[in-house]
Amino acid sequence: MDPVIVVGAGPVGLALALALTRHDVPVLVLDEGSGAYEPRPARTTVLSPDSAAFAGRLLGPSFPAAGVRWTAWRTIRRRQTPRREETGDEAPLHLPQHELVHGLRAALAASGLARIETGCRLHALEQDADGVTAYTREPAAPRPGAGTSWRGSHLVGCDGARSTVRKLLDVRFPGRTAVERHAVAALRTELPWPGEAVLYRGPRGGEALARPLPDGVWRIDWLLPPRGDLVTPEALVARIRDTLATWCGEIPPYELLDTGVHTVHHRLARRWRSGRAFLAGDAAHLLGTLGAHELDEGLRDASNLSWKLALTRHHGAPEALLDSYQAERRLAVGARLRAADQALPLVRAAGAWPTVRRSLLPGAGRGQESLLTDGHLGRGPLGAPPGYAHSPLTPPAGEASAAVGTLPGEPVEDVPVTAPDGTAARLRERLGGDLLVVLVAPGTGVWDRRHWLGAGLMPRLAAAVAALPVPAELLVTEDYPGAAAHTVLMVRPDGHLVAAMPGVDPAELYACADTVRGGGDGAARAGDGAAPGEPGTGEDGGAAAARGGTGGGGSAGSGAPEAVAPTAADGASPARGTPR
Repeated sequence: MDPVIVVGAGPVGLALALALTRHDVPVLVLDEGSGAYEPRPARTTVLSPDSAAFAGRLLGPSFPAAGVRWTAWRTIRRRQTPRREETGDEAPLHLPQHELVHGLRAALAASGLARIETGCRLHALEQDADGVTAYTREPAAPRPGAGTSWRGSHLVGCDGARSTVRKLLDVRFPGRTAVERHAVAALRTELPWPGEAVLYRGPRGGEALARPLPDGVWRIDWLLPPRGDLVTPEALVARIRDTLATWCGEIPPYELLDTGVHTVHHRLARRWRSGRAFLAGDAAHLLGTLGAHELDEGLRDASNLSWKLALTRHHGAPEALLDSYQAERRLAVGARLRAADQALPLVRAAGAWPTVRRSLLPGAGRGQESLLTDGHLGRGPLGAPPGYAHSPLTPPAGEASAAVGTLPGEPVEDVPVTAPDGTAARLRERLGGDLLVVLVAPGTGVWDRRHWLGAGLMPRLAAAVAALPVPAELLVTEDYPGAAAHTVLMVRPDGHLVAAMPGVDPAELYACADTVRGGGDGAARAGDGAAPGEPGTGEDGGAAAARGGTGGGGSAGSGAPEAVAPTAADGASPARGTPR
């Protein structure tokens, strides 16, 4: 069987490829570069708990050792600490990006199902009813002439902000350029708050963010004026020394490891699917203000798309399943961008917030520090993991639904679970494979597994799970927030709740599983994933929806060959090589 072609060998492309191999899907990764990924201490990423858990499932238990989980979040305003919050078990993970890339490459090489081809620059692609053909040449080769062709069942463009795949598919990439600029430095030193992330807000709108890394290294970001002068090395060193003196009372010894300037852009691709071709990561969206992290959303793209491609290849799922990738992820990222665009003028205001604008963003009246804290700690409209309540894969609520502490489409709580073979784990650790069916059964922990496997609801539930139209794993938990005894939860491979049912109803379980695979009534609700009032487009919701198309999947079953050639880039192109 032809592999899935992944264009781009950055962290999103490698994570998607590795996730596909975990589903026994062969992958071909086309890397335009040489395969080397230069270590840049100032290029780091912060992963929310759900994204860190996804990376951990791919890389194993040693993965978190590459980064630091903040022990607390501290806000300092003019030498005072108006806010300090312990982060606990749900702390973000801060790590050098090259550590993540090297780990993903090593795991992919060991998978036995992936091939990485370096020095391959994509210049054309063709689609037909059975697959995709990608044409590449060496980066130094002239444009005309012979190249290499690669055949795959599907193709995913994870090739960055200047995505060739996006241009070949003639997908527009509207939005805002240079929303914010940050000077960045990585240095080894001692600060007064070991293990804590610190947001400093000084007089005249000055803002700096310090976040710890392993081995005594800190990454510090300074918010720059929107149209300021170029940041010279001398100016950056002066800024570092001034900041250290302000924070520590004097300039402590420090070793400067790396510097850079990071420019934030807000852009959202019009379509994320065109037939058998998809966009993910920076190729599909750019964001990064007020605590949002581009790689965080890119890993959510990979987690969402990987199980859908696998289910389509192995079990012939309907086209609606692949359409749901755009419907879910584009709407979620669009909402994140819209929230950031609405909050930016309020959070960056030097004085008090205008009362008239507090209704624009839920929770805006709570204050600037609260919104910034939520964004950086992964909460609220600026930072919380997305929910897919309006997804075509979320069954409509019915009489057979049970009320629990998680709404359908939202990420599930990470409760302890037990498999029928006696294996104990956290629920988040069991994600990434098959559909999960979880029975809430208080007291099972004190009974020998041999007794509860054949008692009560278990035999009937096990039979119902075995009869589902997609593979599923049966788990048991003693407790789930808000759930009564004998509640049955159905959970997607990416950790979102499908439905909660009060007891075992085989017909209802089957109907929910059929909806998850893109069948049932959910397929009729599939939309284009357009976010009303998209950031920087100047359109209202109706215009945005009208221009978004019908999900980009219409050509998948037409059987008509489709050949596309390069087009000009849409809008300004973000600068490469800056720390993220």
